[in-house]
Amino acid sequence: MSANATVATADPATPAAPAAPAAKAPRTATRPRRSGKLGWNALGLLVFVTLGFPVYWMVNTAFKPAKDAIDPDPHFFPSTFTLENFRRALEIADFWGPVGRSLVVSLVVVIIGIAVGMLAALAISRFAFRGRKIVIVGILAVQMVPLVAMIIPVFLLLNDLGQYDRLTGLIITYLTFILPFTVWTLRGFIVNIPRELEEAAMVDGCTRTGAFVRVVFPLLAPGMVATSVYGFIQAWNEYLYALMLMSQQNQTATVWLGNFITKNGTEYAPMMAGSTMMAVPIVILFLLVQRKMAAGLTAGAVKG
Repeated sequence: MSANATVATADPATPAAPAAPAAKAPRTATRPRRSGKLGWNALGLLVFVTLGFPVYWMVNTAFKPAKDAIDPDPHFFPSTFTLENFRRALEIADFWGPVGRSLVVSLVVVIIGIAVGMLAALAISRFAFRGRKIVIVGILAVQMVPLVAMIIPVFLLLNDLGQYDRLTGLIITYLTFILPFTVWTLRGFIVNIPRELEEAAMVDGCTRTGAFVRVVFPLLAPGMVATSVYGFIQAWNEYLYALMLMSQQNQTATVWLGNFITKNGTEYAPMMAGSTMMAVPIVILFLLVQRKMAAGLTAGAVKG
C-alpha cells in the first residue's frame, strides 16, 4: 500500500450530519369516509324520525284539547296542555280491568314461553334424536302461517274445550305463535355457547343439569331477556284474537281502545290518551332491561 494512500476515518470532533427527514405517511382519504359516515347518520336520523313521529303525535294529541285533535290545520305543538283527555279516557270505560287482564296474560305467556322454550331449544341444539330436523322445520312452518287463517279452528277448539271467553284459552292461543319464535331464538343463543364449557363443568363433577344451570344458564340470560321482551310486547299488543275470543266483559287493553269508536264518531283525543297510558308499561319494561336486551340481541347475531 503506497504512503500517499489515505484512509478515511471518522473524526469524533466533527458533528454528525443531520439525519434525513422521515418520509411522511401518505394521507388517507378521510373525505370519502366522512361523507359515508354522514350518509349513514342521515339515514339513521330519517329512520328515527319516521318511526318516532307516530309516537310523538300520539302523545301530542293526548295532551291537546279535544277540538284541536280534529282541527284540519294540524298543530305540531299543543297550544295548551290539558289532562282532560286522560280523565275522559278513564270515564268512558273501565281502564284498570282490561289493563290488569292484559298484564296477567302477557306475564303468564312470557313465563311459560321462556320455561318451555328454553328446554325445547336445549333439546334441539344439544341432543341428536330421530325426527329432529322435522321438529326444526315444523317450528319454522308454524311461524309462516297467517294468524287470520287460524281464527276459526282456534275458536271451535276453545269452544269445545270450554275455554272460550277465558284468560286460560287466550294464554294457550298466544303460546301457539309466541312459543315457536321463543324456541327458535333461544336455539340460536345456545348454539353459540361452546360445548366445551359444559364438558369442563362435567369433568369437574357437575351433572348435565348442574352444568346447564351453572354454566349455560348465566350465558343465556341476555338472550332470555331479549326474547321475553319480544314475547311480552306481542302478547300485550295483540288485538285480533282478543277481540274474537273474549267478550266485552273480559276484554283486554287493546280491545278496550275500541270503546272510543261509537256511532256518533271517534273520540281521537281520549283514544290517544288511552294509547299513551297503554304504552307506559312497555316503556318502563324496556328502560329496566335495555342493557340486557341490547347485549342479548348482539350476542345472538354473532357466532363463536
